[in-house]
Amino acid sequence: MIQKIPTQTGTRDQLVSDLKTVISDAEAWLRNGGQLTGDELKAAKAKFEQTISTAKTSLVDIEETVVERAKATAKATDDYVAENPWKSVGLGAAIGVVIGMLIARK
Repeated sequence: MIQKIPTQTGTRDQLVSDLKTVISDAEAWLRNGGQLTGDELKAAKAKFEQTISTAKTSLVDIEETVVERAKATAKATDDYVAENPWKSVGLGAAIGVVIGMLIARK
């Protein structure tokens, strides 16, 4: 039985958004960094650090999701092979024949 792997919708979009914000903030900081005063510079630095922190958190969330999905896929594959050993052997042999034919053609 193949299991449906859960996904976190919006996590990737959030990471992309966070990374775009980091880039935008970095560009603004580089453009205006020389013009900022002490308090403005501190505020800009704090905002930039917060944006980077948010992006890192999103990246960790995506990493955890990918690891969970990979584990679920490995488990589902293991279960399928255990339940259908001859189908798995046949499928592996068929894939091997196709790859062998493709290699032999070159």
